[in-house]
Amino acid sequence: MKSLTVELSGRSYEIKIGSGLLAQCGELIGAVTDAQMLAVVTDSNVAPLYLEAVEKSLTAAGFSTVSVIFPAGESSKNIQTLNMLYERFAQAGLTRGDGVVALGGGVTGDLAGFAAATMFRGIDFIQIPTTLLAQVDSSVGGKTAIDLPQGKNLVGAFYQPKLVLADIDCLKTLTQRTVCDGMAEVIKYGMIADETLFSLLEGMGGIDDLPKYWKQVICICCDIKRAVVAEDEHDTGRRGILNFGHTLGHAYELAYHYETYTHGEGVAAGMVKMLEVEEKQGKNAAQLKARLLALLKKFRLPVKIECTMEAYRAAIGLDKKAKGDMINVIEVETLGHAEIVSMKKDVLFALLEA
Repeated sequence: MKSLTVELSGRSYEIKIGSGLLAQCGELIGAVTDAQMLAVVTDSNVAPLYLEAVEKSLTAAGFSTVSVIFPAGESSKNIQTLNMLYERFAQAGLTRGDGVVALGGGVTGDLAGFAAATMFRGIDFIQIPTTLLAQVDSSVGGKTAIDLPQGKNLVGAFYQPKLVLADIDCLKTLTQRTVCDGMAEVIKYGMIADETLFSLLEGMGGIDDLPKYWKQVICICCDIKRAVVAEDEHDTGRRGILNFGHTLGHAYELAYHYETYTHGEGVAAGMVKMLEVEEKQGKNAAQLKARLLALLKKFRLPVKIECTMEAYRAAIGLDKKAKGDMINVIEVETLGHAEIVSMKKDVLFALLEA
């Protein structure tokens, strides 16, 4: 088991990465919380696979538990599901000294984390991510949120977990598309911060090679993210580089009502589009774009998604990196080095429309 520490003032926590962690979760969680009851929040896809094992480990460690299952999918990340969680927590007798465990992917982590952040003005929160995307990205850093009809993650809070347990055995049950979804974020980390990681991915034969590298890849990505989060916990500066491909990726998700393309697929196409935007500004991104295109195709990710200007404008208008008529965009001109560039929204719209 590999352990990384997210260093925050007075609130540091561990990311543990390895095999068999679900069976040990009760003992590991017991070391970081004084809670007597834990609410395990999971979705209808994950519950049949892993809920029983987690409940068994928690019970053996002396916790009482209540499990709450919601329908899988981004469409559940809303105020109605959040209210359901609050009501179930209250009905079970959860107190301010208790905690919430998120067992699942990014939707579960975002939703359960926001519930933990706001129930009793904040109770202990533990992340047990079960998808590649959640293990390399969304479970670390404390961003929690729900969606509004107007856009993704528009209501939320920064709320750090007490512990992250990334059991790589959970990746064995993922569909190929879900694995590829997570690989978009892995590729993003190579683009913005680690040329060696990008080269490692280029040297792989494809999806079938990934299981040999799970632990290494997850550790690299979490190490990058923990360093960025420690420097800029509340996303007011350098943490913005983690959003490379996301501004346009969110536009693609929104344009297709979160039903056609996954988050990772949107990010993949968004990264390519941002390099095209750089090219239109006269920057030398052609060679890097060619390498990115080849890598995305290797891991079966889209390199282009059709999108109207109306959808771009809607997503960019609500983007959290926007202030007034300006928006911070993330550019990568040199592999492994991302920059935050302030740009007028109208300039970005013109570049997208050109």
